[in-house]
Amino acid sequence: MESNSDRPTVMVTNDDGIDAPGLQALVRALVSSDQFQVFVSAPEREQSAVSHSSTVLTVMHAKPVEIDGAIAFAVSGTPADCTSLGISKALFTSVPDLVISGINKGSNCGYHIIYSGTVAGAREAFLHNIPAVSLSYDWYGRGGRRSADDYELAAEACLPIISGILAEIRKNTYPRNSFLNINVPADVVNHKGYRLTKPGNSMNKLGWKQVTSQAQGEEMISAMVLAPRPSSILESGAVGDTKNKNFMFIRKLLEFQVEDGGTDYSSLLEGYISVSPLAAMSPAEEDSHSYFALWLPLLNQCFSSSTI
Repeated sequence: MESNSDRPTVMVTNDDGIDAPGLQALVRALVSSDQFQVFVSAPEREQSAVSHSSTVLTVMHAKPVEIDGAIAFAVSGTPADCTSLGISKALFTSVPDLVISGINKGSNCGYHIIYSGTVAGAREAFLHNIPAVSLSYDWYGRGGRRSADDYELAAEACLPIISGILAEIRKNTYPRNSFLNINVPADVVNHKGYRLTKPGNSMNKLGWKQVTSQAQGEEMISAMVLAPRPSSILESGAVGDTKNKNFMFIRKLLEFQVEDGGTDYSSLLEGYISVSPLAAMSPAEEDSHSYFALWLPLLNQCFSSSTI
């Protein structure tokens, strides 16, 4: 499976599935640049919002897939599984120099980072000391409906930073204490360049909606995908008689929470390619830490007094 080329090796994964247009566009851009060896280890089906879940005590399958210019496998696991398998030397005969997870359909900013399978695909590599990047495209953002060609533009916009990272890796100057979460704005043609950002607290507030049938649920999910940021809260009454009934529910978007300026999502709305360094676990805000620094000793005193 391994080439004798001196070109750096990039492994691609995602959470939208191996056939997703974002991953396919990214692989085409990497292959067409003729700068990299390209491996692909990606989920065989949709795995959005699975976060960092991993397969345990279950046999996982990897099936070869034809993708021009790349060595590719569709894996029956999660994005974290795909990365773990891909960097293990059990699937490929060499460890990649860089893992790229994406390009995701939709941004991954703010609190969405917690839920994101795309970010988890990169985080898994980081946990094993392999440089990694998660890439997302603000498909649902401002500027009208997107097309598959926009993924090609998003991939091209990210090639300079990918090449720059690999150049630093080759020089042994690339930091290993973080990985990068990159989000490309909706109007990628007119993007304003890269901006270093930090995660904010933007997120979709979700609730539950009772449905009467599988078909109704699927129809409502389709509508939610087409209009992912409603402005009004959807009201739904609680279930009635619970005897001998099987209730069905779907997730419903209640509102979209947006933070103040200066963060990843606000920069994305301004037209910048947001670049946020992430760690495996983010520390608490300073004011929260200060509060507990005062509160915990008091609790210890109370505990000591109650045991005398």
